[in-house]
Amino acid sequence: MPTKEAPRQEWMAFARRLAVFTIVYNLAEGAVAMAFGVSDDSVALFGFGADSLIEVGSALIVLWRLREDGGCATRGLARERRATLAIGVLFMVLALGTVLASVLQLASRRHPGTSLPGMLVSVVSLAFMFWLWRAKRRVARILDSRTLEGDAACSLACIQLSAVLFAGSLAFWVAPGLWWADAVAAIAIAGLIAKEGIAGIRAARNPDFQGGCGCH
Repeated sequence: MPTKEAPRQEWMAFARRLAVFTIVYNLAEGAVAMAFGVSDDSVALFGFGADSLIEVGSALIVLWRLREDGGCATRGLARERRATLAIGVLFMVLALGTVLASVLQLASRRHPGTSLPGMLVSVVSLAFMFWLWRAKRRVARILDSRTLEGDAACSLACIQLSAVLFAGSLAFWVAPGLWWADAVAAIAIAGLIAKEGIAGIRAARNPDFQGGCGCH
């Protein structure tokens, strides 16, 4: 990670590397989680894998935004606005997908025969995503970008869902009667994710949108 006094272009390059790492990692995580979800008949694990693709989309939007650093120029601000809006929409899709997967799990009253895959996937995710979230949040603050701030929040949502998956898998392992716990917790987290998405969409549609980018 660059030092705080490093030139802006060095931080921009670091932000791009974080986005590329996010894409590669989440594609692998999503594929593994969905494969385990299908083989072990786990709606929660399959839904977690699908949610990883949302973070891939967020990282792609960041790369598009960083293709051109217009500072406070009109064109740069317009890109910042569109990227912020797009990430806000992704948050809403993530929230909706989380709720649908959770409701499906509750309705089917089914849980995989073993909770080991869910615990393994969630532990690996927590190990990587916590570092990634902190790095993205620092970059967003240094570059003063609403888009990067939204992408960091997307990583935080992934951390929260990973924690729910781990807690739910552990609860089922300890007490199978608590098969519904992770689905209920995921619905609650979906509300927080939706709130973040609404805030991003409102900010992007605000006529006085500043976009970060050092315009304040």
